[in-house]
Amino acid sequence: MTETAPKTRDELFRFLDELGIKHATKDHPPVYTVAESVSLRDEIPGGHTKNLFVKDKKDQFFLLTVEENAAVDLKTVHTLIGGASKVSFGKPEKLMEYLGVQPGSVTAFGAINDTGHNVTFVLDADLMEHDIINCHPLSNDATTSIARDDLIRFMEATGHRPLVLKVTA
Repeated sequence: MTETAPKTRDELFRFLDELGIKHATKDHPPVYTVAESVSLRDEIPGGHTKNLFVKDKKDQFFLLTVEENAAVDLKTVHTLIGGASKVSFGKPEKLMEYLGVQPGSVTAFGAINDTGHNVTFVLDADLMEHDIINCHPLSNDATTSIARDDLIRFMEATGHRPLVLKVTA
């Protein structure tokens, strides 16, 4: 079995370009938390994301992409997303294996690296009310803005059908 290296930011942008998806990226110092990224709000309009990489006891993996200040109840979210049991955070090794990113750089754009379709992507309904969605482009030293409908189109082009569900409190 040969492992392929995760896609780079440039490969992600090339893929978006091939799909005819408009995107804009702003470079910034690395941010690891929502609190650290707040200073960028005035410069980057749209919905800003927080991502939770979780798994249930049957090793079903999910990426929950929600609005940055939203609260997710990890004790009950499995009943909304189709998990067999309560979820816990996925290990960094699986995050790298499936989505090709490190903790702190988790992003819906990681779908480009999930060639084995090991992860179910869940986009929170409240986040999807924004016209523009902002995600890290596979690293946390930039923010890429993309239209809401284009984010779904991107995910479908990677072979994923994201669930749009209200998973926040």
